Amino acid sequence: MGISVVGMDSLSERASMMREALQKSQTITENVVSILGSFDSRLSALETAMRPTQAETKILKGPHEDLEGYLGAIDQLRSKIRFFSSNKNFRNSDGVLNQANTLLAKAISKLEDEFKQRLNSYSKPIEPDRLFDGLPNALRPLSESPGNPGDAGGRGTSHNHSELQNSDLEAAVYTPPTLIPPRIMPLLHDLAQQMVRAGHQQQLLRIYKETRSLVLEESLHKLGIEKLSKDDVQKMQWEVLEAKIGNWIHFMRIAVKLLFAGERKVCDQMFEGFDSLSDQCFAEVTASSVSVLLSFGEAIARSKRSPEKLFVLLDMYEIMRELHSEIETIFKGNACIEIRESALGLTKRLAQRAQETFGDFEEAVEKDATKTAVLDGTVHPLTSYVINYVKFLFDYQSTLKQLFQEFENADGTNSQLASVTIRIMQALQTNLDGKSKQYKDPSLTHLFLMNNIHYMVRSVRRSEAKDLLGDDWVQIHRRIVQQHANQYKRNAWQKILQCLSIQGLNSSGGGSAIGGDGSNSSGVSRALVKDRFKIFNMQFEELHQRQSQWTVPDTELRESLRLAVAEVLLPAYRSFLKRFGPLVENGKNPQKYIRYTAEDLDRMLGEFFEGKNLSEPKR
Repeated sequence: MGISVVGMDSLSERASMMREALQKSQTITENVVSILGSFDSRLSALETAMRPTQAETKILKGPHEDLEGYLGAIDQLRSKIRFFSSNKNFRNSDGVLNQANTLLAKAISKLEDEFKQRLNSYSKPIEPDRLFDGLPNALRPLSESPGNPGDAGGRGTSHNHSELQNSDLEAAVYTPPTLIPPRIMPLLHDLAQQMVRAGHQQQLLRIYKETRSLVLEESLHKLGIEKLSKDDVQKMQWEVLEAKIGNWIHFMRIAVKLLFAGERKVCDQMFEGFDSLSDQCFAEVTASSVSVLLSFGEAIARSKRSPEKLFVLLDMYEIMRELHSEIETIFKGNACIEIRESALGLTKRLAQRAQETFGDFEEAVEKDATKTAVLDGTVHPLTSYVINYVKFLFDYQSTLKQLFQEFENADGTNSQLASVTIRIMQALQTNLDGKSKQYKDPSLTHLFLMNNIHYMVRSVRRSEAKDLLGDDWVQIHRRIVQQHANQYKRNAWQKILQCLSIQGLNSSGGGSAIGGDGSNSSGVSRALVKDRFKIFNMQFEELHQRQSQWTVPDTELRESLRLAVAEVLLPAYRSFLKRFGPLVENGKNPQKYIRYTAEDLDRMLGEFFEGKNLSEPKR
């Protein structure tokens, strides 16, 4: 029994030892399995890392046939480089890395070529017709002739300013053209992205700038935009320059709202995720084209001032203000700050020059010394020019208010425009007073002033200027017209009317005399009566010959003036004829003295102020 117990204890110990041995064996096995598993994992990673070497053939072949597969091979190659860069304890890892980096450099070089080739292939100048299709109807050319600057801007220059304002262009819809097909944009974006990741940002920028800037410049050239210097502008005839300015205004809208807007969209899509690069590319691509456009505006803003330039300066100022918010949006970012500042600088210079030109006009009107002779007393060209100028001002009321606010610290209300307009009108009257003194005949002096001030009053009454200047101005100047009409009558007809008065007909003796009723009327000399009729005939014929060459262009005023003369002349003539006619009729050759009936005179008065030439036959 005792032996048996001892045997059992020994057996138990041996069993315990065996269990411990087995546990150690299990641990070793698990460790071995773990080591083997780790090794397997590393082999798998190594296999994965080494697998891209199979892409070498595809990379060396180039991306042209299978661009998407080529880009995938580059991603695999980058994965290999990342693996060996973080596991440099592998043997020959440095050699593998060098080989992979060399291969990647070749791949990126081929990508550059592919990017350049594809970008060139899909970058074509935009024909004018396509650009015009993106414009609102109000601005589309009536006759589209690509390459002809006059036709290209035709519709923009054929409308007057108020029509363009009324069409509410600021709310109009513009549709920028698609500059690169949408289907190709994702691939170009991927190519650009790979080049940026490879650190080839400058190469990418160079390729993009060289390609797109030339295309943009060619698009503008096809539209009709020319590169003109200040000297070129100074040498141009005004009619030619005015047409080019009208085209420039139209081109600015097209360039900013269509071409530059389309180019911005291309940049943003191609360089999505790289905002600073997008801004830089856009700035460099558009810099030359923007410079050509703005340089023309600068040449006009710095050219010699003259009154006729005011309205084109205001037009140019308006388009720059209209485009300001879009320029700020399209040319966003630090890279475009110089372009934004150039555009804003031009806007300010145009405003400054317009304000200076406007200030010059009042003085120029008052001091105008043109020698244009208005021999017939009609409306002087200066008057019609100034009145048209003033009427045009009212198409630019909002713009002028803006100028007043910017340069004269004014409130921009209508009162300021009214004040300026009144001063211009007064300057015109002052000049007309001076010009009226060229006439030797005082009656023609007053006819000239009557015509011109009447033209001013009539023009104001028919335009927006009436609301601005007010009824008081109109009434005052209507009275001035009437005063000159009265002065004309006094100067032209006073002398001839004296022939028809009884004063001076009293005779101190000699010759027979009869009264107006046929009875004898002592004290009235037949000889003096005959002399009066002769003098009247001579003076009236002289007035008729001279004043039928004078002109009163306004029909209503002309008839009114004739009637005013007739109302004075005809009753006086009838009375004289009735009273003293029998005295002559009873003598010899009465027709020698009494040549006209009152009806004859009335008919001849109807020929006054018709502006006849001396060569025209008498009626």
